[in-house]
Amino acid sequence: MPTRRELLRNGLGLAALAGMSPLLGACGSDDDGASADGTVTITMWHGQENQGKDTLDKIVAAFNAKNPKIKVNASSGGVLADSMLQKITTALASGKYPDIAYIFGPDIANVARSPKVANLQPFITQPDVNWDDYYPAARDAVTVDGKVRGFPALIDNLCVAYNKKIFAAAGVPEPTGDWTWDEYVATAKRLTDPAKGTFGTGWPAAGDEDCVWRIYPLIWDLGGSIVDGSGKKIGFDNDSGLKALQVVHQLGADKSVYADTKPGSDQMYQVFTSGKMAMIPTGPWELPVFIEAKSDYGVVPLPTFSGKRVTIAGPDTWTVFDNGKAKVKAAVEFLKFLTSGDQDVQWATEAGSLPLRKSTANLAEWKQHVDTTVGLKPFSDALAYAKTRPTIRKYPQISEPLGQAIVKMLLGQGTPEGALSELAKNANAALATP
Repeated sequence: MPTRRELLRNGLGLAALAGMSPLLGACGSDDDGASADGTVTITMWHGQENQGKDTLDKIVAAFNAKNPKIKVNASSGGVLADSMLQKITTALASGKYPDIAYIFGPDIANVARSPKVANLQPFITQPDVNWDDYYPAARDAVTVDGKVRGFPALIDNLCVAYNKKIFAAAGVPEPTGDWTWDEYVATAKRLTDPAKGTFGTGWPAAGDEDCVWRIYPLIWDLGGSIVDGSGKKIGFDNDSGLKALQVVHQLGADKSVYADTKPGSDQMYQVFTSGKMAMIPTGPWELPVFIEAKSDYGVVPLPTFSGKRVTIAGPDTWTVFDNGKAKVKAAVEFLKFLTSGDQDVQWATEAGSLPLRKSTANLAEWKQHVDTTVGLKPFSDALAYAKTRPTIRKYPQISEPLGQAIVKMLLGQGTPEGALSELAKNANAALATP
């Protein structure tokens, strides 16, 4: 399975799709979708490889064995998950599309423009779905314009990993869960040593979504929002956006941040695992890499301004497409199974994710996994307070100028005031356009 950094969406496909007219075509099939004997066959494109694929194959086989009237045909769809948007766009245009596909959270709002995407709102009220048991960020990620369009597929969030040896060598106390962004900036500066080639921290600087989503916890913590209540303006064209950009600007000015200008952030993480970076905001997907590199690391929650913990979740989705009522119903039955306790914990532990459900996090199997995986507990705990980006179709028009502003701050170009003014002008103009 590709590491999460390889799967982070770069916004380019999103931007292209946002500029297209709605994915029109024949609405959901009037055909029931069942065969003469009542068997329903559904197609799933999961975009996974390696361990992710192996885990899904086992879960699909278990479901098919228990449900003789439903047959799930699961495959990658011929692409990895980071290319699924283009694959689905082409499939919808051709009229031959799967019943379930793995769609990145920020992409679902534009995919849901198609009338071929099923409305699952009638299903989520069923008691056995137990919709409120999913973490709020996971539910929000599959809800577009008040309608549920799929099931949660994967969820992660950001905390801070740190190198214990660098802290010890500098005589700096290890960070705790109760620290501030001012302390983070000061610590990054203190632990930067040009003579040794050591950086205090790192930040992706390609202007893509991996660069952008890391600043939202700062904005939320300061009372801002990504979009204001009208939906026609950004919600951080104020002190929340300014102070968040000032943090990034100061890291750049102090030359304490490794700004990775190449997409994928590979170099940034290599600097950390080589023992040349003190701290890095990251997600649970990186823990196996740290373990393999034999890094002496710890993990703590993100710093705050207010003292109230906040982080961002990056949920992805199992989006359901309408190929007939029987197929939609069968897809829901399978997704209920896939995301229920035993399978949820299997997917999380084997494929390197986090639980989708609150009840799963309380299972003994998950707790044991947390206890035996260094640094996993802060990520698991953060699910309770993580927020996610809004599922809006014009999100790329916010993400792109914000990414450009962050890169300027990292590279010492311009001021936070100027960067915020420019990005607000561009983003607000796009949001105000019908």
